[in-house]
Amino acid sequence: MSKVVIIGPAHPLRGGLASFNERLARQFTSEGNEVIIYTFSLQYPGFLFPGTTQYSTEPAPKDVAIKVRINSVNPLNWLAVGNELKRVKPDLIVVRYWLPFMGPSLGTILRIVKKNRHTKVVCIADNIKPHEKRAGDTAFTAYFVKPIDAFVTMSEKVMKDLKSITQKPAQQVVHPLYDNFGEALPKNEARKQLGLNADDKIILFFGFIRQYKGLDLLLKAMALPDLRSSGIKLLIAGEFYEDRKIYDELIAQNDLSSQLILRTDFIPDSEVRYYLSAADFVIQPYRNATQSGVTPLAYHFEKPMLVTNVGGLPDLVPNGQVGLVSEPTPASLAANILKMYELGENHFLPHLRIEKKKYSWNNLTGTIIRLISK
Repeated sequence: MSKVVIIGPAHPLRGGLASFNERLARQFTSEGNEVIIYTFSLQYPGFLFPGTTQYSTEPAPKDVAIKVRINSVNPLNWLAVGNELKRVKPDLIVVRYWLPFMGPSLGTILRIVKKNRHTKVVCIADNIKPHEKRAGDTAFTAYFVKPIDAFVTMSEKVMKDLKSITQKPAQQVVHPLYDNFGEALPKNEARKQLGLNADDKIILFFGFIRQYKGLDLLLKAMALPDLRSSGIKLLIAGEFYEDRKIYDELIAQNDLSSQLILRTDFIPDSEVRYYLSAADFVIQPYRNATQSGVTPLAYHFEKPMLVTNVGGLPDLVPNGQVGLVSEPTPASLAANILKMYELGENHFLPHLRIEKKKYSWNNLTGTIIRLISK
């Protein structure tokens, strides 16, 4: 049995990274390891967090050990946590890296831990170059990278960015399935739970709303004549992580209200399966992307996807099989949404069920173990 520490968001923090880390902890535990997650007592200062709250309203998981320890802006805390982990002497630390702002705190903690000359550190890199650039990004990332022994990425884009700054061992894996939100429900049952019409054609935009995710492009697509007259409704399920004014103006200017179902509060984990089960198709109209946590979520619930031809998104969605690949323009989005309905859900389901078998959690843990065993 190995002693494994995961450093990154977890309960009481909310969101995709927290869900991922808790599911990863369960996988390592199921393989016979002793696992603890070290999460943040303060993850972001207010100016960096655009949502309403960083904290979950869900109960804490009973099967995952979580220590709320790390303050991202307090150097004295970094020293204390580093020395604590140095004494704990884990065999393996798995650290998440998604934002250069975390470079100083995590880089300092890991430098101290590595002084025990025992612990190996593997980074799961969600981003190396952030979607929204800020001063200090390059220096913070360079500082973070130094104490890392090996990296795992989940897209070719992040691997390319990583190789431009370090030649340390790295392996690309597919993002495992988000299978921790429960099983799919019959579509009618899910729609009843959400108060939606059982007979409507409903496409889903799911997740935090940020500029790079291209919701504005999708709204413009919904305003085009062919899509407007199709009877298709767009369910938007996710919290605004930026000023919603631009979206409200688009909706008003194009008279889109009757085509939209807005659920723009944070979606708690316990409700995720209703939204995915209720949809006909999942739409990811991103302007740019590395990878997306929505893709493995759609795989788990066996929902065909439309993704744009950016970043690592098309790599995970074989065109014409588990979904369609569109250009990131309103016209292309509209045409491909209509094409998905022409083909029908049953066209995609056999391919989805085959393709999803690649997305296992033991593939990820096995890759991590192999990297530190070399």
